[in-house]
Amino acid sequence: ERIIQVALEADAEAIHPGYGFLSENADFAEMVENSGLVFVGPRSDTIRKVGNKDAARQAMALAGLPMVPGTDPLTGFDDALQKAEKIGYPVILKPVAGGGGSGMFVCHSRDDLVKKGENISFGGEFYLERYIDNARHIEVQIMADNYGHIVHLGERECSLQRRNQKILEECPSGGLTSELRQKVGALAIQAAKSVSYTNIGTVEFLWDQDTREFYFMEINPRVQVEHGITELVTGMNIVRKQIRLAADEPLNLKQEHVKLNGYAIECRINAEDPTMNFMPSPGTITFYHQP
Repeated sequence: ERIIQVALEADAEAIHPGYGFLSENADFAEMVENSGLVFVGPRSDTIRKVGNKDAARQAMALAGLPMVPGTDPLTGFDDALQKAEKIGYPVILKPVAGGGGSGMFVCHSRDDLVKKGENISFGGEFYLERYIDNARHIEVQIMADNYGHIVHLGERECSLQRRNQKILEECPSGGLTSELRQKVGALAIQAAKSVSYTNIGTVEFLWDQDTREFYFMEINPRVQVEHGITELVTGMNIVRKQIRLAADEPLNLKQEHVKLNGYAIECRINAEDPTMNFMPSPGTITFYHQP
């Protein structure tokens, strides 16, 4: 309420939510829209639609996107055990409203699921997916205007992770051929069109290296912290485009205009406290050497 009040007092036309928690808060986006200001991002109903992973999976399955074999939200522990047997181990137990890799458990057997699930409240809060062991994490940057035109800016790979958190990101992926890049880009545009997506976003996929198949994971309805490496490789200012799209300008960009030139990487500093079982801890930075 205070952010919107300040924006109105300042005669602002729009609010850019950054890439923190407010950028995926559908209620906040709706408040901005109702106040007469422009939310620089997708519409609130789109954020709500893709923010719930189970609802997003159902929407994408109906749209024909390839999905990792999985379940609806689990009703209880027995339901989890029965469905895990049908999917086949290993499975991954995921929170419906999770994000950033938190609260996920890989279970390699029934005993493993029993052990990891004993302290979990299953009532509609979790679902199961088959765990793909030899996979890469590929995400596609998309741009969409308010007139149904969507392009992608290639992919980023973020397979190097610690505790399901991205550590190193590369653009483009060193593992994809131009044919595979074209394939995953087309899938990302198909996913975005199925939910009438507008503005900037990322469609994330698992790529099974054994079968060479892509599987839809989720849509991030915001500009991500790693957008900078895509900017370096494509030569485009994504946030400038985002603001122009929010101002109702057409995209004025065709897919064949998007060229990838070179490679860029982003590395994240992973701050942990070794005396507290390596718990995440920002602490105080007393020394930093840039290589």
